[in-house]
Amino acid sequence: MMNAYEEYMRQMAQPMRNELTNAGFSELTTPEEVDHFMENTEGTSLVFINSVCGCAAGLARPSAIYSLNHSAKPDNIVTVFAGQDKEATARMRDYFEGYPPSSPSMALLKGKEVVHFIHRHDIENHSAEEIVDNLVTAYDKNNK
Repeated sequence: MMNAYEEYMRQMAQPMRNELTNAGFSELTTPEEVDHFMENTEGTSLVFINSVCGCAAGLARPSAIYSLNHSAKPDNIVTVFAGQDKEATARMRDYFEGYPPSSPSMALLKGKEVVHFIHRHDIENHSAEEIVDNLVTAYDKNNK
């Protein structure tokens, strides 16, 4: 029974994964991939903690994608999927010291340092335009 549930959830989550990967985000699905990315990546990075939550993730994914049309944008864009790639998500959250787990959420990094974090509560009850503005303001501030 558990395998059927896990397969069902994988199928349900696949379009949400595709939405980001089709926009150029790289998926990190294992703790080793997360560590490799964090240890070897330079510049700015947008890390998207993906989620199946319809109310927040349904706004967060398109907002993150649209924000990449801005003149200043991150050098790297990656995603981990909370509830799906649990170990990879937990490992990424280890790098977000001082920030409680939040799904969905987005972190802008300079190297390994979190310079801007958007929690779920910064997404819920906000418009897509407000979320995009939150992101592009952080890109402008941190791409200098």
